[in-house]
Amino acid sequence: MFTSKEKRLFESKLFTPFNFGGLPKEFSELDTSKAVVFPIPYDQTVSFRAGAREGPRAIISASAHIELYDEELDIETYKSGIHTINELEPEMSGPEGMFKRVYEVVSQLNKKGKLIIILGGEHSISIGAVKALSEEYKDLSVLHLDAHADLRDSYCETRYNHATVMRRIMDYASTVQVGIRSISKEEMDFIKIRDLPVFFETDIMKREHFLEEMISYLSRNVYITLDLDVLSPAIMPSVGTPEPGGLGWHELLEIIREVARRRKIVGFDVVELCPIPGMIAPDFLAAKLVYKMLGYSLFMKERE
Repeated sequence: MFTSKEKRLFESKLFTPFNFGGLPKEFSELDTSKAVVFPIPYDQTVSFRAGAREGPRAIISASAHIELYDEELDIETYKSGIHTINELEPEMSGPEGMFKRVYEVVSQLNKKGKLIIILGGEHSISIGAVKALSEEYKDLSVLHLDAHADLRDSYCETRYNHATVMRRIMDYASTVQVGIRSISKEEMDFIKIRDLPVFFETDIMKREHFLEEMISYLSRNVYITLDLDVLSPAIMPSVGTPEPGGLGWHELLEIIREVARRRKIVGFDVVELCPIPGMIAPDFLAAKLVYKMLGYSLFMKERE
């Protein structure tokens, strides 16, 4: 359990309890759950369509209606326990303050030895999470699934921005980027100078051994940061910047499944859902995706 000092830090600025999957207490107690869901309703640095702050609640609300039996894995994943902590209130001192706040909470969660699942919120929240996990797992690598490279050094006068997230994450872990289909000249130059492992959407379609090559760049312990705009707007229109093209549902699951089979997923986030009023399908997709990723992370190796 937390010390009294850690408990005060952990609970401050947290609010509104509700459970992923609509799970009863029996399957959502912190001490007995293998996974912890951490909702972060934050979108202070978004530069196009706002609304990602509504994403975590939309995902959790939709999750109460997904089937809890996974026919692919032949298991009821929820029985491993999924604890949902309260939402993190945005840190209004600025993006760097929010980065530090996320880092503090994830650092405390690390002490519980759970699989950490973060629901965004804008993509900048991933920086603090990766920093905390990199201190727990010294060989951590990050798989970045996104339409955008997010490699700018600064954007809108801050270095802690949704467009700079991967540049900051590289300070704490090696990275592999997959699904990119929108990039600036500055970012492309940086990729070439650093010889970074980046798999553009066109690369995925052309490379026969894409999965093997992608996996080869990942260390044993992997954190996945997944911006929902990696998916086609045809099935995921509810994002801040919906780019033409994109992966399909089964293509995305194949990538995550293979990572889970050959590496250890120690945590992941799903970010940038901007719910559209009256359109529930994207919210449901995001909830189902989180549940699939949880099942893969905990049980994929057992199915081999």
